[in-house]
Amino acid sequence: MLNELLAAWISRQRWFGGKGRPIDELSIDADVVLTPGLRHLIVAVWQDGCRDRYQLLLGERHELPDRLAHALIGSVDGICFYDATHDPERTSWLLDGMARDETRSGLRMRHVEGADIDSSPRSIVLGAEQSNTSLVYGDAYICKLFRRLIPGVNPELEIVTALAERKAPHIAQPYGWIEADLDGTGTTLAIMQEYLSNANDGWDLALTSVRDLYASPQETSAAEAGGDFAGEARRLGVATARVHEELAAAFPTDLIETHEIKRMAESFRRRLGRAVAEVPELRPHVGAIEDAYHEVEQLTGAVPVQRVHGDYHLGQVMRTPTDWVVLDFEGEPGQPLAERRALSSPLRDVAGMLRSFDYAARHLLAGRAEAADLEGRAQEWADRNRAAFLEGYREGGGVIGRVDATLLRAFELSKAVYEVGYEARNRPTWLPIPLAAFRPR
Repeated sequence: MLNELLAAWISRQRWFGGKGRPIDELSIDADVVLTPGLRHLIVAVWQDGCRDRYQLLLGERHELPDRLAHALIGSVDGICFYDATHDPERTSWLLDGMARDETRSGLRMRHVEGADIDSSPRSIVLGAEQSNTSLVYGDAYICKLFRRLIPGVNPELEIVTALAERKAPHIAQPYGWIEADLDGTGTTLAIMQEYLSNANDGWDLALTSVRDLYASPQETSAAEAGGDFAGEARRLGVATARVHEELAAAFPTDLIETHEIKRMAESFRRRLGRAVAEVPELRPHVGAIEDAYHEVEQLTGAVPVQRVHGDYHLGQVMRTPTDWVVLDFEGEPGQPLAERRALSSPLRDVAGMLRSFDYAARHLLAGRAEAADLEGRAQEWADRNRAAFLEGYREGGGVIGRVDATLLRAFELSKAVYEVGYEARNRPTWLPIPLAAFRPR
């Protein structure tokens, strides 16, 4: 009966990856009692012959208070089962367990060497995430629970702990993690880091700047508008270059030769082919995109590769009172772990941020009647902040020479091609945002 309740409930969760497809079977692979009324579950969900596994904190109460009514999973024999991530009376076990390096039935809770964890703060759940669940404890910690589990060490834990050992700037300090064995492989279930309580989200700051520009008189330039973002974009470029420098020092680096560069260009071309078949509006731009990919194929000499962020955009950075901090080093959650850990050109991250500036500039235009009138101002804002970011990236030690510029353009176009497919499927009114990337600059 519990399995049936869980199957019905899990299909409605934002972080469930199999939406729109029926669940053939749900089974409980691991069930660990943590405290009275709290269990840690790993469940296997079967759909179309494929299995995905998720972790749950299952709370049990005879009566569920009103404050937890939204977290109810269902009732069996007078017991209310609910998502205990929303219950601060239960989630203190996360802090306690990591502080004590506790192991319970294969569930290993660990703290970073030298870290002192205060287990007294109560938790609240952040509501904006799509693929994970994060608990904030007071103004001290944020603990991210990876809902969909993939065997292996999560890149975020691997990268942040390595950079913290180097005392690298621009990261949120790690405090602890939770792990267990999945298919015989040590697997990250959660990571706890410093909570940046006095920081501002990069995406929100950029949108504030865009709003200020759009609200100003038509003759006001992006540089003259009250919320000019270019100084922050430059500082973000500096921080990005320094993070790349630290990643190159903390992890192995390599060089890819001509045949591997051609293979990369071919992967760009395959993505383009799939997108064109799905979105006819992309077809008029195919020639220009192919020309950019062909330029990559003509490159000679080796290209340096290293560990990178992998999913870099304005929503992954926070502005503290002193500088920018980079978050969420786990890469694209939907990609296999090996791909997320693979070495790549740091220009992939640079391209991701450049695309994010374009999105910030045009996000507020989606579906608006006056979009055409504001398009010129959107382009001006994007161009100004893209240039400032690249200036800061070079200032921070990042290299963008002629060969790099060719690669960067290809990475950016490939990212925009991906965005075209995504928006066509999920947010059709946003399709003009990535399509604007293919207009001559």
